[in-house]
Amino acid sequence: MQIQPIVVGTAGHIDHGKSSLVRALTGTDPDRLKEEKERGLTIDLGFANFELSDGRRVGLVDVPGHERFIRNMVAGASGIDIVVLAVAADDGVMPQTREHLGIMQMLGLSRGLIALTKVDTVEPDLVELARADLEELLAGTFLEDAPVFPLSSITGEGLDAFKAELDRVCLEVTPRSAEGVFRMPIQRVFSKPGFGTVCTGIPVTGVVKPGDVLELLPGGKRAKVRGVHAYGASADQARAGHSSALNLSDLDAGDAERGYVLSTPGLFRAVRMVAARIEALPTLPRAIRDRVPIRLHAGTADPSGELVLLDVEQLEPGGSALVQLRLDEAVVVAPGDRFVLRLLTPEVTLGGGVILEESRHRLKRFKKFVIEELVSAESSLGAPEALLAAVLERRHMEPASVEELAVEIKFAASDTERLLAQLVEQGRAAVSERGDRYLSSVSLEAGLEQLDEATNAWFEAHSERVQVDKLELGRETGLSTEAFSFLVGRAIAGGTLESVGGGELRRADVRIEVSPEDQVLLDALTAGGMRPPLPKELPNEQASRASLSRLVDLGLAVRASHEMFFAKSVFDAGIEAVAENCGRNGQLVIPELREKLDTSRKYLIPYLEHLDATGVTMRQGSFRVMRRR
Repeated sequence: MQIQPIVVGTAGHIDHGKSSLVRALTGTDPDRLKEEKERGLTIDLGFANFELSDGRRVGLVDVPGHERFIRNMVAGASGIDIVVLAVAADDGVMPQTREHLGIMQMLGLSRGLIALTKVDTVEPDLVELARADLEELLAGTFLEDAPVFPLSSITGEGLDAFKAELDRVCLEVTPRSAEGVFRMPIQRVFSKPGFGTVCTGIPVTGVVKPGDVLELLPGGKRAKVRGVHAYGASADQARAGHSSALNLSDLDAGDAERGYVLSTPGLFRAVRMVAARIEALPTLPRAIRDRVPIRLHAGTADPSGELVLLDVEQLEPGGSALVQLRLDEAVVVAPGDRFVLRLLTPEVTLGGGVILEESRHRLKRFKKFVIEELVSAESSLGAPEALLAAVLERRHMEPASVEELAVEIKFAASDTERLLAQLVEQGRAAVSERGDRYLSSVSLEAGLEQLDEATNAWFEAHSERVQVDKLELGRETGLSTEAFSFLVGRAIAGGTLESVGGGELRRADVRIEVSPEDQVLLDALTAGGMRPPLPKELPNEQASRASLSRLVDLGLAVRASHEMFFAKSVFDAGIEAVAENCGRNGQLVIPELREKLDTSRKYLIPYLEHLDATGVTMRQGSFRVMRRR
């Protein structure tokens, strides 16, 4: 069986003949619930399929028309590509006709047909009156130029012409792309004897095959795809645009429900805050206020929450705004997803729009940088490279891995890495020296400037020093450890800083020379051997301490403790004596070493403790031994 990867959906007011039309088109009764059959009222989503003239099959979703079931209607409408708007000739345009049309427009649909139903029940004049109502309703909408077909699902009048046009549109419309990672909002979950748990829905991106592992969100459970069914038959895959049923192992029917999502593992997450662009319906009786309680319809999920207006005081009918939706339950979405927004009570449709980001923080109103970042995110939708660049800029001084960025843009890690390489080549992104973290070029430039300012400030405050401990400089910058490490690596690669070992940094542009005063002090340390003069024993203690710090930075002296400095040559000779002593005795014999070095306990204990701290020696019981290297 071949499938055209698009889905047709119905829309329209209650009792306007949607389900009857589906039965006439497909031979399938979309009303599957006992209550629906008894009452003649569609309550939940119905599914059918029909064959095109080229032999391929197309899925059809029938939605309820009653206002009490708008939540179910939107859950089905979110996956369709072509809408059949049903309007009964005896009623004409009704409230849910208008609401369903608005919902379809907000979900981004661009193709459809109009079925003017029940023409067998009215006089021709009423049919023309209903057609005139429709023309007024559809003016300025995506269905403005859609053909109107007067028909009867009972007598068959007009059905052949309608079927022919529906066939033509289904063959003409651009099928959904199967590119990207797999994601399917769940419409139904049930357990089938002999099969186990089955989840149905319309994948929005990607492909999945038997044997693949999917992640259930929220919750994060993993399940293996045992089999795929589409339109009543087994299939070798489920892909975007196929109304599909997935038979899953390692998952109970009670683990999932409508509103959950099955996706490629590790790339999607359930969040309770999203930023978006919303368009308010022009027919609203009043402006939308900030913090209004709302219900978000995204995919098949419909959590409640509140709407925070970010760039306007209130949103006028027909207006547009950047918003943050703060939800009571987590939802799984991606940048570019369309959604519908309804007032929580009374339940009326407010508008709809497009998701811009999964927010990690509460966004403050009227903040220039917040608005600029969201506008940038909006302009990048549909362009993966631009979207990735916008995500990097939004992270500021927070370096990200390929895996973290893949989650942000919902691309496979390999594709994300390829996009990053392009951004680096274009000079729009920077990669760490280890090649495992990325920053935007704007953030890198600002960060390097911040690092340079902190470095200069530290050396101005410590004029006697020529190098600085990395940890100390990191605290001076106020940056995170990861950001600081990224920037230091780039500064070293760029030739502005030098790493001099021992966790120390030096400015590359500073000429390092031993002053006459420093040389005098170095000679005194060398002459003192393992009994070096202490700072308090030297003339001008403060100046001597500054000189000792410079000698340490230059690698000519070693600080064993706050009060004890050794000439480097003497210090290294002492290590050789320690190694020889340990090798001969199997452990360090301190009296022999003290005699060999011609020193006393006053100097030897700080020296040995320094060797322990720096990993030259180690304690073994009550003795010291050389640490193996």
